[in-house]
Amino acid sequence: MEIIKEKANKILSRKNLSFNDITLVAVTKTVDTEKINKAIELGITNIGENKVQEIQSKYEQINNKVKWHMIGHLQSNKVKYIIDKVEMIHSLDRMSLAEEIQKRAEEFNVYVNSLVQVNIAEEDSKFGLRKEEVIPFIESISNFNRIRIKGLMTIAPYAEDPEEVRYVFKDLRELFEEIKELNLDNIDMKYLSMGMTNDYEVALEEGANIIRIGTGIFGKRIY
Repeated sequence: MEIIKEKANKILSRKNLSFNDITLVAVTKTVDTEKINKAIELGITNIGENKVQEIQSKYEQINNKVKWHMIGHLQSNKVKYIIDKVEMIHSLDRMSLAEEIQKRAEEFNVYVNSLVQVNIAEEDSKFGLRKEEVIPFIESISNFNRIRIKGLMTIAPYAEDPEEVRYVFKDLRELFEEIKELNLDNIDMKYLSMGMTNDYEVALEEGANIIRIGTGIFGKRIY
């Protein structure tokens, strides 16, 4: 944790920013609640889960000690289980999901912060909209009054040398700026969620203000 903070601060200081200006989401996939609680004691305030079931089971034990982020692919039929629990959904990537979020948010009387997931590298194994699909999609859901689009998210391909995926972060930031210029109703380009343990330094250099770190905090996990 301290090493991550130190490395991040080194990069952010060049932009006249500090670690306090970004959000670190600790990825707790398969991590038990005892370890999560220890991380909270050490200062973790945001945690991210890939699966709805894990949010449900851990939320009962951890509850509102932290802000919860849904960072994995979200099936429409599971929205109702987390709609009133998460600070933000990072993986909005299709109209059917937007419609379900809107419907359930009305039911639960909540507003849902969401990031649009973009598959910049166009990997078949990853979810997310292609770059050219993002603006039409955002325009089409800008009148969903219960969904608050707060920015964009991407997952870069894994690379031994993070420089190989710098283009992913650069392209997402450029798209982010382009959307910001459009001044669309109900669209607030505030967050760029990009960068994980292996590549967060490059992501920060390219403008990330949310980084999602799992292995760098909890160690390598065996699935």
